[in-house]
Amino acid sequence: MLQRFSKKAKSARFLAVTAIAAMMLVATACGGGNGAKQGASGTPEPTKPAVEKKDTKSLTVGYLNVMDDAQAMLAYDAKLYEKHGLNVKLQPFESGTDLIKAMVGNQVDAGVLGFSNAVAWTAKGAGLKVVGGAQLGFHSLIVRNDSGIKTVEDLKGKKLASQKQGSTADIVLNGVTFAQAKLTNKDVQMVYAEPAQAIQSLAGGAVDAAFVFEPYSRMAQLTSPVTQIYEIGKVWPFPCMVVIATDDILKKDREAVNRMLDAQKEAIELLQKDPQKSAEYITARFIQGDSFKTQNGEVKATSVIKDSIASQTFNWEITPDQVKRMQEIADIMIDQKALDKPVKVEEIIDLTWQKQQQAKK
Repeated sequence: MLQRFSKKAKSARFLAVTAIAAMMLVATACGGGNGAKQGASGTPEPTKPAVEKKDTKSLTVGYLNVMDDAQAMLAYDAKLYEKHGLNVKLQPFESGTDLIKAMVGNQVDAGVLGFSNAVAWTAKGAGLKVVGGAQLGFHSLIVRNDSGIKTVEDLKGKKLASQKQGSTADIVLNGVTFAQAKLTNKDVQMVYAEPAQAIQSLAGGAVDAAFVFEPYSRMAQLTSPVTQIYEIGKVWPFPCMVVIATDDILKKDREAVNRMLDAQKEAIELLQKDPQKSAEYITARFIQGDSFKTQNGEVKATSVIKDSIASQTFNWEITPDQVKRMQEIADIMIDQKALDKPVKVEEIIDLTWQKQQQAKK
């Protein structure tokens, strides 16, 4: 199969794998949560601290190095946490499961992660609450141009890379994407991998398609002969990422949690209003250097991340319709046996801070 590719195709594949490999190194290097963009050339001036003086509070916030968690990273890199009187230790994790385990173990106070994790662990008795919104789900199905896949139904018999079983991506892939196409994961050759590995496998021809989020979807399309054929947020919008806090920190220092949410709200507003400025803060967390190699030459790294930000729907509010969709997700998890017993979603949501914000309007 590989021998049939032209020299040009091989060159494109080499470019894609090289670019993605570099991206993977950056994701690891920037995952330290120590403000990778700080001090870089061209970085915007950090937001100035608030005029009013506040006693500084400390909080450990977990995150994943993906665009879904942009608010947590931007609030750190733009010094919005400091502006709101908070000393944040930003702790990176490889998966939402790892992050929520750290929260249950009281190693982390709060985090931005998949709603399905909150459901799964509160059903086990974990003391956690969803305290704010973050991002509405973006999961893109990208396919190799030589795969013959034009629709989700065409995945039957093909190799598809996606996140591990039990992840939010896996739950909606099976419960929504496959279900609507009248497929199951038995109809598809599943390859479970993290997003960077998934698109590297796609670029190398090891899989036919990948189900990933940003910025991996956009990077793959820039570096490889692939096309996006489906994005779940367009057909089934759902609250993918939320802000979760432990019951312990809410009892001990709710004010610290409120300040975190204030900072992340400001970050979300910046992401919505000015993707370019936001990208200038957080690009180094995803791409090393000022430019990014594509099939058509180099482009500015910030332009890649700006477009990735613009493709997302960030929202600090959790609406009644979103609560209903959360309940649908919980019910899907029951069907998939990811939950042993039903969960009433309203019981794991604490919108105290949100109601205070709405009262100010």
